[in-house]
Amino acid sequence: MKLAILSRNTKLYSTRRLVEAAREHGHSVRVLDPLRCYMRIASDSFEMHYKGREIHGYDAVIPRIGASVTRYGSAVLRQFELMGSFTPNTSDAILRARDKLRSHQLLAAESIGMPATVFGDNPDDTNDLLSMLGPPPHVIKLNEGTQGAGVMLTEKLSASRGVIEALRGLYAQFLVQEFVAEAKGADLRCFVVGNKVVAAMKRQAPDGDFRSNLHRGGTAKGIKASAAEQDVAVRAAQVLGLGIAGVDLIRSDRGPLVLEVNASPGLEGIEQASGVDIAGAIIQHVAGRRKRGRNARRVVARA
Repeated sequence: MKLAILSRNTKLYSTRRLVEAAREHGHSVRVLDPLRCYMRIASDSFEMHYKGREIHGYDAVIPRIGASVTRYGSAVLRQFELMGSFTPNTSDAILRARDKLRSHQLLAAESIGMPATVFGDNPDDTNDLLSMLGPPPHVIKLNEGTQGAGVMLTEKLSASRGVIEALRGLYAQFLVQEFVAEAKGADLRCFVVGNKVVAAMKRQAPDGDFRSNLHRGGTAKGIKASAAEQDVAVRAAQVLGLGIAGVDLIRSDRGPLVLEVNASPGLEGIEQASGVDIAGAIIQHVAGRRKRGRNARRVVARA
């Protein structure tokens, strides 16, 4: 298999592990900076160039597109798709996952549990908006924040109103959610590859914080997610169309609740916590899906 990994940095742990795993399984692999890819779009052909040379013939592409380059990176990935490359996470799926409001609406439509969420635009509606959610504490999240950045906890109604007014003054898009106290500052990251959870870890927020992200000082240990948690994680990834996803859950009195579905989940923390070769699982999944897709096209052609 001729494989491309879209990543801005070859030295990142996740990128390095995917390259190592691809080579260990006998595949040809190249890391491409999506911002150095540029394309020609015409009714008769799709063309891609990279650093002055045409590139083509990639059987599969694994996107590691950061939030800051979502728009251009997804356009590059879509061009690869139109040129016949398989990807476990399509450009449209990545865009769905990156938009927290859109992804919450899609998950709720499939009856997947999540914290109650409200969203509004007009300052005149703030009081009624918060009354729809219920009493504080409230969790306020920027719509496109990552790694715990742009997530705030307000413990008083006046604080919620103040943060909302400040964010609106900055023309920021945000969601307000209920705070699930029984989670006690912990969440679960379930790493979904294909139709199963290949690894899971429990993350605990540091003292004085409610965010359990490892980038925010949280700690992690490998665990085995329950059958219900695995089912919710796989369903959430499938609803958004992701073949590879990091699904963040919290344990609540009403069952597992989805906090977020990450389309480019990091490998370092969860591989170290779980001891699972996740990079290898990803490469095997991509190679298997690509092979099945090629065989299916041959069957159709013969028919």
